[in-house]
Amino acid sequence: MRGQMIICIALAAAVFSFNKGHAQLKTVSFTELDSLQKIEQKKVLVFIHTDWCKYCLQMKSTTFNNDSVIGVLNKLFYFIDLDAESKKDMSYGGHAFKFKPTGSDTGVHELAEQLGMINGKLDYPTVSVINAKNEIVFQHGGLLQTEELLTVLRALQKK
Repeated sequence: MRGQMIICIALAAAVFSFNKGHAQLKTVSFTELDSLQKIEQKKVLVFIHTDWCKYCLQMKSTTFNNDSVIGVLNKLFYFIDLDAESKKDMSYGGHAFKFKPTGSDTGVHELAEQLGMINGKLDYPTVSVINAKNEIVFQHGGLLQTEELLTVLRALQKK
């Protein structure tokens, strides 16, 4: 009986710690951004990705799922998740942006190009950081591991 009780307590503790979860990354949209910046000015991190990009998926499941990254982003930045192939019209900075078809079922969103082009090329994933004046202050095309992104975020919070 005593052994069964210990097993039950151990199982309950395991279930409790498993269900405890971790922090959630707060995501905002471009539509919300203007009003949020009026309340509190923060830099904006835009994660530009596609559904088919394995490095994008890796960043989503590791880098942007890390509690330290989530903590820094939630406290000091607005985070926008931008699907570069989204077909929805979007407004940002007083301009309208649309999906541009490049084939029968392919294309790229103008806003992804506007925020993610580096040397005339858009790589996936791309991380762009924008200040409160809508100026790009950082861009990186390609995978960013957790520690690399944390280093960037810490450097940007000082600027």
